[in-house]
Amino acid sequence: MSTIDFRLIRQLWMFLAVAEEQHFGRAAARLGMSQPPLTEQIKVLEQSLKLRLFERSRQGTRLSPAGAAILPAVRQFAGQVEQLERVVREVAAGKSGVLHVGAITSAMLDTIPPLLDRLKALHPHLTVFVREIDSVEAIPGLEAGELDLAFVRLEEEAGSGIATLPLTEDRLAVALPKHHALAALPRVRLQSLAGEQWVMSARQVSPTYFDMLTSVCRAHGFTPRVMHEVRSVTSQIAYVSCGQGVALVPSAMRKLAPENVVVRPLKEKVTVVTAALAWNTQRHHPMVDAVVELLQQQRRKG
Repeated sequence: MSTIDFRLIRQLWMFLAVAEEQHFGRAAARLGMSQPPLTEQIKVLEQSLKLRLFERSRQGTRLSPAGAAILPAVRQFAGQVEQLERVVREVAAGKSGVLHVGAITSAMLDTIPPLLDRLKALHPHLTVFVREIDSVEAIPGLEAGELDLAFVRLEEEAGSGIATLPLTEDRLAVALPKHHALAALPRVRLQSLAGEQWVMSARQVSPTYFDMLTSVCRAHGFTPRVMHEVRSVTSQIAYVSCGQGVALVPSAMRKLAPENVVVRPLKEKVTVVTAALAWNTQRHHPMVDAVVELLQQQRRKG
């Protein structure tokens, strides 16, 4: 593991100030230092990077082509440093907690937003970082400590030390192109889809979900002809919209369907867990405990 070069971070901060002020004197005043040390540090930075960052003239200072090229990345880096400093200050002062959350796309659309609203009301200084993941990434992320919580499709036996809490269930429905012959029916029999081309979430994305769907189809006498494997339920809807096949999806997905896609319930009652909360019980985190308790209370209320 490499040691953090704090001198380089400071020099990049100086570079950003000069780039934005286009004047060494104004940049020095902004940084609360005199101009000669600033000029010297910029020269050291240029030598370290082996790049000429500024063009100096009597008219002032402007970025060189190389300086202009690295400026967006330096700005992004500076923003991340400021965010890190803010979080560290808040945590050190006991004012904040930080949660790293991984979630499948559908959970980001319906499950997580109302939860975050409630958490922010109870813990106004809480900082939450959410990133999209596939269900299969949840357990490794939780075990490695990269994630504190995961909102994914998982069964109860998720792994050693990984606890799960089912959050939402839904009945399966079929997404069809609007002009498909079966789209006129109020309900669709599963077996009637045997000859169709299918769009399914890839097994490597969510093995549990994929195996459940194929098992249901086999129980009704056929194996689905999978023409496209995609990474999310929303992608399934998109492929159906493009006429690339039919897809089994949770019935709630009808709200995301465009005008040229219809979502019809199945005649058979097939219920699936559409989102579950997963966390690592071997890693203590007070805000994880707070989220789990909040969602357990919500489930008890029904």
